[in-house]
Amino acid sequence: MRNLSAGSVKRQVVRMSPKELVKTEPLYAENTLPLLVQPSIKGISLAEWGGSNSDWVETHLLKHGAILFRGFDVAEAPEFEQFIKNVSGELLEYRERSSPRSQVSGFIYTSTDYPASHDIFLHNENSYQKTYPMKIFFFGHTPSAHGGETPIADCRKIFQRLEPAVRNRFIEKKWMYVRNFGDGFGLTWQTVFCTTDKAVVEEHCRRNDIITEWKKGDRLRTRSILSPVERHPQTGELCWFNHAAFFHISTLPELIREALLEDFAAEDLPTNTFYGDNSPIEPEVLEHLRDAYRQETVSFPWQQGDVLMLDNMLAAHGRAAYRGTRKILVGMAQPVTRAHV
Repeated sequence: MRNLSAGSVKRQVVRMSPKELVKTEPLYAENTLPLLVQPSIKGISLAEWGGSNSDWVETHLLKHGAILFRGFDVAEAPEFEQFIKNVSGELLEYRERSSPRSQVSGFIYTSTDYPASHDIFLHNENSYQKTYPMKIFFFGHTPSAHGGETPIADCRKIFQRLEPAVRNRFIEKKWMYVRNFGDGFGLTWQTVFCTTDKAVVEEHCRRNDIITEWKKGDRLRTRSILSPVERHPQTGELCWFNHAAFFHISTLPELIREALLEDFAAEDLPTNTFYGDNSPIEPEVLEHLRDAYRQETVSFPWQQGDVLMLDNMLAAHGRAAYRGTRKILVGMAQPVTRAHV
């Protein structure tokens, strides 16, 4: 037998393809979303792996609508931001805002700064705008000890679950988003449009098919009439893609809803929705919409370092109420402009 000294032994290099560095499975066997992606070995950079496998990520995202990356070395906002850049390009600024967020670094923001004791209903990010992000990302920097999940739902399945009569009525009439600024509730128009110049606001609204109405006391009302259903530009699938239920006064918690209705008429509320012809959406229809979201909702507890990537047309998202400290960061990428409004 040949004796080999320690110094004469050469280390064998084990090479693995980028796809072999991860393992995949559904997070829940009974649901198509999210797809769970975990590293096969320790020390894999999610940003580097994502940059080398962006086509693989895109293919699986189009199939599942949501991918949960778990167990990678993601600790802070810069690593999260680099992953987004590597798989989806430059990040987008959060403009025409509907909720308060805090900017962390670059175009990385906190998730909605909304009271922890309330849920946030499911929605597609910026689906009330002419131009919206195709991709949205969430990073579990500091998950809360109690609650605080980010529930998600497949918008293709929501569309299929709705009664044909309800779908057809919305498709025929469209939906209208009405917003009032300057009445002491919600964000100011200066914050939302990132300017103090009314002419800049009017030009932005003109380019984005938003109707403006200046009221007394430097107050503003805007109206947007939009399609409730969009066809995904890559898969060709029809998606229920709107904020019709989210912004309707009836979706708010009861105490908040009653307080607002004591002070405002339906058209003067900070936000509200109608059919596109300005007629009210029936209460039973709104409950049917909310139930469709609930039936398709999938939820999971955050783990520190988790990164959740959504196709913003295929998957809606929300937030569960929570207790304690919670810091979930958000980034958006790939602007898409509606083919029709």
